[in-house]
Amino acid sequence: MSLNTVKDLDLTNKRVLVRVDFNVPGAKVIMAPDCVGEEVETLAKGLKSGEVLLLENTRYHKAEKKNDKTFAKQLAQLADVYVNDAFGTAHRAHASTEGVTEFLPSVAGFLMETECTFFDKVLDAPEKPFVAIIGGAKVSSKITVLESMLDKCSTFVIGGGMAYTFMKVKGQTVGKSMFEEDFLETAKKFLDDAEKAGVEVILPVDHVCATEFGESATPVAVDSVNIPDDLMALDVGPKTSALVKERILEAKTIVWNGPMGVFEFDNFAKGTKDVASYVAACKGVTVVGGGDSVAAVNKFGFAEQIDHVSTGGGASLEYLEGKVLPGVVALRK
Repeated sequence: MSLNTVKDLDLTNKRVLVRVDFNVPGAKVIMAPDCVGEEVETLAKGLKSGEVLLLENTRYHKAEKKNDKTFAKQLAQLADVYVNDAFGTAHRAHASTEGVTEFLPSVAGFLMETECTFFDKVLDAPEKPFVAIIGGAKVSSKITVLESMLDKCSTFVIGGGMAYTFMKVKGQTVGKSMFEEDFLETAKKFLDDAEKAGVEVILPVDHVCATEFGESATPVAVDSVNIPDDLMALDVGPKTSALVKERILEAKTIVWNGPMGVFEFDNFAKGTKDVASYVAACKGVTVVGGGDSVAAVNKFGFAEQIDHVSTGGGASLEYLEGKVLPGVVALRK
């Protein structure tokens, strides 16, 4: 189903309740003492054309997270139309994201529309080859993404701390690197399923390691897949980057969620920086979602060269997992 958007409505002389995810509004505003109540209603009804009333944070009310209908109705009484432009909170069934839509004509804002358009494009009808780059610390937090994208992808690139659980399954030594004992069987099943489906899974083939986890730790290059017992891997090595580069540059669709290593530490940032540069150079459709990978493309200066850098951390992850986002469903036709 397509989204109802602001383009579908005539907003002339309408009071519009906009759910946003701003840090700074960037415009002159009237500050409301709360987000509901008689005083706020009076301020809202007194607005002139072009004026903006900034409501207090809805989360100061416990009713927000409970998706309380009475609270949602109070919010709705402030306006004629509701616009949700906060994709980053669309995975939450709260009063200001879902409940309010029961009481007002409700549409998506421009940012929400862009987010959904890009994610729908790469998940519903991706051009092949489709490469999913999935990183981060834990298999447990990303396994649902891997499983849900298995029937769509040509290649998975798996990096970050989660890669070492998969390496362990394959009988490779991981030294002191973190891995999840409880998810070894889950990781094995995914690798087996990928093999049966003819989907390539790229894991690190070399590493940048250290004897301890820390910003000042001395990097040690390990030019083989196996990690010595006294070392922990904190980044992928140059051979892995070269292998990944080849797949990324030939891709027609890229989704990246999660870094390749501990990019916050300069000594262990190169793998993630390399991947960011390859994604930026890819001629296909490129989408980056998830807090850490978004932080990485911004840190390394590649955000402007990527088709879509998502504003949603948890929301983008749940979209990739194939989950229904309450705040989005409420805006569907």
